[in-house]
Parts: sequence; C-alpha cells; structure tokens
Amino acid sequence: MTQLSGTPDVPDLGRRQFMNLLTFGAVTGTALGALYPVVKYFIPPSSGGTGGGVTAKDALGNDVVLSKFLEEHKTGERVLAQGLKGDPTYITVEGSDAIASYGLNAVCTHLGCVVPWNANENKFMCPCHGSQYNNEGKVVRGPAPLSLALVHAAPTEDGKVAFTQWTETDFRTQEEPWWV
Repeated sequence: MTQLSGTPDVPDLGRRQFMNLLTFGAVTGTALGALYPVVKYFIPPSSGGTGGGVTAKDALGNDVVLSKFLEEHKTGERVLAQGLKGDPTYITVEGSDAIASYGLNAVCTHLGCVVPWNANENKFMCPCHGSQYNNEGKVVRGPAPLSLALVHAAPTEDGKVAFTQWTETDFRTQEEPWWV
C-alpha cells in the first residue's frame, strides 16, 4: 500500500470485529448493572460526616423538637426515640428546660429485646430474660453481659435533638465503649 500525504495506513474495522465489540460492551454493561445492587447490599451505608449526627425521630417519624418535647414530658421521664441506625434510644428529661447529654440505646445486650423503663422500680427491666439496668443503663442484674450503649444527645442549632456516636470512655464503668 502506498501512503498518501504522509499518514500511516490504518486498517479498517471489519464488521465481525465491530459486532464483537458491540456484543462485549452490551454484555459487560448488563453484568455490571446487575452486580451493582449486590455490591451495595454488602457495603454498609456510611454514617456521613464525623460530627453530623442523626436527628432523633418520635414514634410517628417526626423530628424531635426540644422545646415541644420538654413541654410534653416531665422531669425524670425516659422517652423512646429513633436513634442511630434506627435503634430505639431513650431521651432522658433532666428538667423543665434540659435533657440528659446522653441517650441510651434500648436494645438489651443479652438477646436484643427492647428494654422498657420501669418508673416504679427506677430501672430498665428486660421482659425477655430478666436483665436489669439502673437509671443510667448500667447492667445491675444479668444475664445481660454489658450495659446499654450510649449516644450523645444534644440540641441542634435549629432546636431539634440530635444523636451522635459515643466514642469516649463509658462514664458508668470507666471502660472503653464496647459498642464502637
């Protein structure tokens, strides 16, 4: 073959090569499209930024607004809200204008039952196997091996209650948090 105007010869892409390339692209695209949801299933969702937290939700799924919450609940009450990872989490009312700086994950550390607050006994009492926790969630009677998990509970700038991960030493046991 001769070269015209100084350009090298480029072979033509044959029909067979074009069809092979088109078939390979279609099969690869379909396989990757089908594989994407499977991979997403096995990778846990990120919790966002380090300090963002999660807005507490009430039983109806509405954001917990601190001022309204304090109007509706009395001092000493422990009220369930939806917390981190959707777990039931107790908010403790400390006064007419304040909540505790921590929330308690209400999932029993024995077998995962939701632990109700018993105001008459002033403790959390698991109905499944009798585990008991004091008013701060520290285990006082087994078979539960560990205290209830802690989260930070604090008002946000817009007046809502937010939960954030507790990574500091557990103030009840002076040990590293087991739930991190």
